[in-house]
Amino acid sequence: MTTLNKKALFNEHGDTDVALRRLINGNTTNLNDFNNMKYVWVSNWYRQAMNNFWIPEEINMSQDMKDYRNLSPSERVAYNKILSFLIFLDSIQTANLPNIAEYITANEVNLCLTIQAFQEAVHSQSYSYMLDTICSPEERAAILYQWKDDEYLLKRNKFIGDIYNEFQLNKESGQLLKTLVANYVLEGIYFYAGFMFFYNLGRNGKMPGSVQEIRYINRDENTHLWLFRSVILELKKEEPQLFTPEAVESFREMIKEGALQEIAWGDYVIGDDIEGLTKEMVSDYIKYLANLRSENLGFGVLFEGYENEPPSMSWVSQYSNANLIKTDFFEAKPSAYAKSTSIEDDL
Repeated sequence: MTTLNKKALFNEHGDTDVALRRLINGNTTNLNDFNNMKYVWVSNWYRQAMNNFWIPEEINMSQDMKDYRNLSPSERVAYNKILSFLIFLDSIQTANLPNIAEYITANEVNLCLTIQAFQEAVHSQSYSYMLDTICSPEERAAILYQWKDDEYLLKRNKFIGDIYNEFQLNKESGQLLKTLVANYVLEGIYFYAGFMFFYNLGRNGKMPGSVQEIRYINRDENTHLWLFRSVILELKKEEPQLFTPEAVESFREMIKEGALQEIAWGDYVIGDDIEGLTKEMVSDYIKYLANLRSENLGFGVLFEGYENEPPSMSWVSQYSNANLIKTDFFEAKPSAYAKSTSIEDDL
């Protein structure tokens, strides 16, 4: 494994030549220079992320207050458990991104990580707003900490959480790369059964405020997925020794395990008891996403026969477009902040 050096906060002897810049183990000054970037894709990413600015509390949740009490028992249980899981994911992302940034020596990429951390905090704020609107304080606390009593939810949290913790104990390049792939799994697979559940509520005319919150979160997560894919592909060029056949196979298994866990989670929280969704629909879609994520890193197909988007789930990508539907009826003001089109979820 390549030694991984933590960057100095202030480095008066750092390189100013862009050609010498590296993602890891570079000699960075930490100077943020927007006019000289080695990784040219950062400029578009940065502007897209900044244009995605939105405020959770400006989405109207009045209809959700009524709808939540009228959800079927299965829908309410799924809403609570999925929201609990999403809260964990964004919380651990907010906490872990600074740990990754300490070892990234390309200042323009660190700017992106800083914006992502801010957006993850906004997502947590959004979930809190959703809960404060529809729940009592006692219900809210029970939903927030469901993983303490739900073994299925705890298992989901531990898969990614344990990999992140490993990096705290083992600061080497291979472990950092494993953490980056785990992040990619979280952003590209772990959210999606939850997202599709909310979109399914929306197409059934329920919980419009929650759906709009999720749309904006989904748009942000697409940019995060783009960011980590780009970082991993750049590392492939700069640190090819980290991508041995054994390492690539371990990454394939990580993505596959993430998909299988998401499928099992869908079986558990959605099952065949939610109008408009079935176990088969969820499973087919997650296998398709896993193939998409793996192939975009150059790791090949994981699930044969699931290379194309399932026709039964074509509505998900249409419904998730935060800029497509202006929900004027519910006065969802954050649509005004969508200054540019969303990144398509084809990563």
